[in-house]
Amino acid sequence: MDLKQQLQQDFLAAMKAKEQERVGVLRLIRGKIKDLEIDKRRELNSDEVIGVLMNAAKQRLDSIKAYREGSREDLAAEEERELVIIKSYLPEQMGPAEIEKIVIRMIAETGATSMKDIGKVMPKVMAEVKGRANGSEVQAIVRSKLA
Repeated sequence: MDLKQQLQQDFLAAMKAKEQERVGVLRLIRGKIKDLEIDKRRELNSDEVIGVLMNAAKQRLDSIKAYREGSREDLAAEEERELVIIKSYLPEQMGPAEIEKIVIRMIAETGATSMKDIGKVMPKVMAEVKGRANGSEVQAIVRSKLA
């Protein structure tokens, strides 16, 4: 079963179980997927669905940070609960050591030697980690290796 079908089934199960928070998050995700499908005029593949989920997770992380800076712990807690639901559909995230191995390999493959070459390395690393690592974390590791 693909991820989109899993989201649909879990949405229906959450509705039957009257899990309001889960229903709300899944409804939002399904809506974003549908909007993107309308824009692209085709069904999304599983990588694109993971992209939508990664984007939603990043938005939650940004919101949590902003709410904490504004001393709104109640709203931050709500965003964290939503983030847990979203992360349950994402593939297992890679650790820094795994990302670093990929970065080192891609630097060697591209022949990158300085920060000027970050544009050569980043796309290749992101294609390799696809949905299993946060872009800002990858960028930090690439920058540290090229510096």
